[in-house]
Amino acid sequence: MKRLKDAVTAGAQGLYLSITSLAGSIVLFVCAVVSIAFILLGVGVFTTPAVLTSVRAYANRHRVLAGEWSDVHIPIPYRPLPADLGTGITAQVERCSLMLKDPATWRDLQWLLANMTAGAVVVAFAPTLLLYMLYGWVLALGVWEPIHNAGGGEWYAFIHVTSQTTANYAAALGVAFFALGVFVNPSIVRAHFLIARSLLAPTASMRERELALRVDHLTETRHDAVDTSAAELRRIERDLHDGAQARLVAMGMDLGTIEAMIESNPAKAKELIAKARQNSGEALTELRDLVRGIHPPVLAERGLGDAVKALALRLPVATEVEVDLPGRADAPVESAAYFAVSETLTNAIKHSGAERVWVDLHHGGGMLRISVTDNGRGGAALGAGTGLSGIERRLGTFDGVLAVSSPVGGPTMVTMEIPCELS
Repeated sequence: MKRLKDAVTAGAQGLYLSITSLAGSIVLFVCAVVSIAFILLGVGVFTTPAVLTSVRAYANRHRVLAGEWSDVHIPIPYRPLPADLGTGITAQVERCSLMLKDPATWRDLQWLLANMTAGAVVVAFAPTLLLYMLYGWVLALGVWEPIHNAGGGEWYAFIHVTSQTTANYAAALGVAFFALGVFVNPSIVRAHFLIARSLLAPTASMRERELALRVDHLTETRHDAVDTSAAELRRIERDLHDGAQARLVAMGMDLGTIEAMIESNPAKAKELIAKARQNSGEALTELRDLVRGIHPPVLAERGLGDAVKALALRLPVATEVEVDLPGRADAPVESAAYFAVSETLTNAIKHSGAERVWVDLHHGGGMLRISVTDNGRGGAALGAGTGLSGIERRLGTFDGVLAVSSPVGGPTMVTMEIPCELS
């Protein structure tokens, strides 16, 4: 029963793919070729980026379906465009040039050709094997006779239907086609996606270039991590020198004075003892804050989820925290994630004017995913001096990424992803 259900599902998928592969690929291929040709006239400079963006969206949709329907994973090979290109004519020309220089663009166009021909034909067999049986039964139920009497030479596959017997043969062959579809339909849909992967997946040269870019990025983030660590050590040294150390020195001097005057002026000595006690309490508080800033005890003892919940309790705005973490990440990853969330919440409270904040932490697909959403005024952006660039560098040390969605008027959503496994 499950095999039949899978075959029918694959048949429906095949029907959808055959129609969209043929229609979508033809339209996009023609638009892309015409737009590129019109670059010589100047018009194509403005239309080509939009058309190629549509081609990429269409190809990415195919990648998603390949993974969901047939477990065929097709990586995305496009070179990232600079985030600060702008919208002027010069920026449009540069955008068009960068997209045309990307080898993945031309492989997309090759895939459109293959998709509208071989891809559409191959996947069309999935619905055909199931539906063609119906025509064989229609012929066997008597439709063959008026067709034959009218002079028609009706064929069902390789069977020439000229009598009830041959019509029955056609019905039997239709059942055989249906049975074949039950067994091969999922493989047919998978074959369609394998054809797509042969053209949409990165080539060896693309993978080498991607690896080189990845090495450069990791080298840069490691340097940032070293600089950040040095700055953090200087901050700790400064906080100790200006805070707890100064209070302890003052407390030591007070105790020396108390020792000298405890017999001659007990009242003054008692006053200095109270001051020393106050200094010791303030020094202890500063040391606790310093330790919490280095690595919060609750983070080490109870993990990232509880540490973020404890952090939310200290915030001046209502904050909801949802946690779905079935285990714990490595300590450095937890620390980076915690302080990234802490800085994001600090930014939201200082700059957004939000009245409510939502934090969601979960793990899936080898990724720790964190989203921080507020209902503030919006308008946040990377590199805009809001501290988000520092968070991005912190996550980059662990090959993590940061994305910001913050339209003017809000809401603002900051999404963080860090590749890791949970214990």
